[in-house]
Amino acid sequence: KDDAEITIPESSYEVRDINVFLKRAILRLHRDALETVDNYNSDYNTNDDDGEGAEFPKTIRANYNTMRCEIRCAYRINFGKLNSIGSLLGFSEPIFDDRIVKIETHTYNPFANKTFGCNDEIRIPIQQQDLYTLPCESFLYVEGRLTVKKKNDQTPTTLVNNCVTFMFDEIRYELNGVKIDRSRNVGITTTLKNYVSLTYDKALIALNAGWNTRSDKEEGHYNFCVPLSMLLGFCEDYKGLIVNARHELILLRARNDNNCLVGNPVTEPEIEIFKVQWRMPHVALNEINKLSMLRTLESGRYLSMSFRSWDLYEYPLLQNTTKHSWAVKTATQLEKPRYVIFALQTGRKNVMSQNGSVFDDCNLSNVKLYLNSTFYPYDDLNLDFGKKRYTVLFDMYARFRRVYYGNDCFETLLKVLSFTEEGPFVVIDCSRQNESVKGATVDVRTEFGSKKNVPANITAYCLIIHDRVVQYNPLTNVVRKIT
Repeated sequence: KDDAEITIPESSYEVRDINVFLKRAILRLHRDALETVDNYNSDYNTNDDDGEGAEFPKTIRANYNTMRCEIRCAYRINFGKLNSIGSLLGFSEPIFDDRIVKIETHTYNPFANKTFGCNDEIRIPIQQQDLYTLPCESFLYVEGRLTVKKKNDQTPTTLVNNCVTFMFDEIRYELNGVKIDRSRNVGITTTLKNYVSLTYDKALIALNAGWNTRSDKEEGHYNFCVPLSMLLGFCEDYKGLIVNARHELILLRARNDNNCLVGNPVTEPEIEIFKVQWRMPHVALNEINKLSMLRTLESGRYLSMSFRSWDLYEYPLLQNTTKHSWAVKTATQLEKPRYVIFALQTGRKNVMSQNGSVFDDCNLSNVKLYLNSTFYPYDDLNLDFGKKRYTVLFDMYARFRRVYYGNDCFETLLKVLSFTEEGPFVVIDCSRQNESVKGATVDVRTEFGSKKNVPANITAYCLIIHDRVVQYNPLTNVVRKIT
């Protein structure tokens, strides 16, 4: 009831901390309250002159009528403090982020006199180590020309959707000589991943990377900028800087370019590559953050990089039956599947007259993923493409982005009709699992069936997305993968 002022030092507090502070301050200000407390705590043998050990018999509580608890303050409360509840209450203030002084994109080329023919290995190194690099914003620049020796106006030869990735069989990212991420059969891997990840708006931007489901790119020169976030899970998920490390990007050219093209092979089309460059952003920090970074490096601690890697597995020739069982792989607990994308193709691999970026339904009726004895999804799919019974499949596809990226957006690249034309794909979410068992391995197996016996030349693809943790020491250049 008194109008005495109590000064609380500037800091960040929780409500219970303010409660304790006020009780102690009241004890120090009012002797009668202190006497009450002394009498109250006589049974407990507490005697603290400043009230530190005293238990005050009253506390801050809500008003029984209004159910509110008020602490009147004569000054403004600073909600801009670290870990304060200001953001939850809607308070904000202008923030000037001056931690980064400059970002420059530098171009790195393969070793001198390097050719880009079929089966060639292309190595693009970044040897300088005293750099702050940002791999998630880096991209691959590819320049070349498509030549048709025998032109045929009735069957023009064009580049397929996602054509740049079909030019390579494998892409690897090495840090200090240690492979941290890899993508095999890059064309199929990135096509499946981008079909389920891209939205319509992002697909328009990806035209610059060669992504076009209705490609009309015919004979002539071409050049594309392909973000590494479309090629490797490491560059998509890890958004941080890499400090004092040696980078190397290894690209293995495909055995032929039939999967990059669609047209009549009689026209004898030829793909030439003139340039393959890796363009990497370099980040310059301000002096305060640079000093803080150097202190971190001097401590010799390992820096962790967590991301989701993409592994593609292929079943090249299915048997002529309706039921199939495929033992895909054996994985560790850390790198067990979190998402699986299953798709089928009929007679498209290395066939120029067929579009290799399109998949087929092949009368698929059901797909089950087994992780040891646990299976996903719980219910059968009961698909029938002849009767247009595939809505459950599209629903699984539409839910992927919301769960994978942690947002509430249900926008998808493909609509229901185009989903059956370009796909379909079976997207299985197995991210929720029992994590109590840490040491055992996980056997990954798929069982799938079709309405009819599968025809010849059917290939099954299983894209597994799993967790990976890599640690590196900027001081010693040691890189280790956690398994």
